[in-house]
Amino acid sequence: MSKKSIRHQEGDPETTGHSWDGIEEFDNPMPRWWLWTFYVCIFWAILYSIAYPAWPMISRATPGLLGASTRADVAAEIQEFSDRLAPIRAKLEATELTEISADPELVGYANNAGAAVFRTWCAQCHGSGAAGVQASGYPNLLDDDWLWGGDIEAIHTTITHGIRNTTDDDARLSDMPRFGADELLEKPEIAQVVQHVLAISGQEHDAELASAGAVVFEDNCAACHMEDGTGNRDLGAPNLTDAIWLYGGDVAALTDSVFYARGGVMPNWAPRLSEADIRSVSIYVHGLGGGE
Repeated sequence: MSKKSIRHQEGDPETTGHSWDGIEEFDNPMPRWWLWTFYVCIFWAILYSIAYPAWPMISRATPGLLGASTRADVAAEIQEFSDRLAPIRAKLEATELTEISADPELVGYANNAGAAVFRTWCAQCHGSGAAGVQASGYPNLLDDDWLWGGDIEAIHTTITHGIRNTTDDDARLSDMPRFGADELLEKPEIAQVVQHVLAISGQEHDAELASAGAVVFEDNCAACHMEDGTGNRDLGAPNLTDAIWLYGGDVAALTDSVFYARGGVMPNWAPRLSEADIRSVSIYVHGLGGGE
């Protein structure tokens, strides 16, 4: 259909000039209210980008004429709360560890602050509920089986200095010999001592091998784990007579432990946490149920 055959009524607006199958598009202007709203938005966006941080650069954004900074706002708010908490944090640091539990105000603050510290720094290994990860070397903090002691002072020392790290001279340190890898014991002897450990921990075992393993244990293991296998907290040597196993207590896990040895590492938190934070998380862990 040609353009001439299209009929226009009187008063029709101009068209855009496009035609398709006899259909044309009227060139209706946008409503004035919409246009003015659009122009105001553009003007406001330009003013905002000048006044506030807006345009991204290589390492930062344009600061804006007003110097506004959400990071500075957050830092100021954090500082405000730090100033409010400064007196009770100072009191927490000045109070003897063993006397904190007698002060309800300190205990209340420490438990709340310690829970926050734990979720931030400790839950990755010990789990959000502090139950650890079984057979993976991350201990359960809810029971009463503590390698280095579970009273408040022992927990504080462990958190402060860590375990077997290379960054703190006062870190908890103990080394279990690699009886198999370093050929300190023959494989039959390892099998015997594993059966002995099964026996003293109340598990099903081979009595004949366990009897021979008792001799192997006395000659090679009793110095750290004690003659009865109950362990030595001064050395971080675990109790082998209970049902709590950091790396597993079946034949395969015990064989690996004797053959290759075990030696988990915990960082020293003193460089990263304040003394008040360390005391808070110590109180929190001690109060979870396993602290002594």
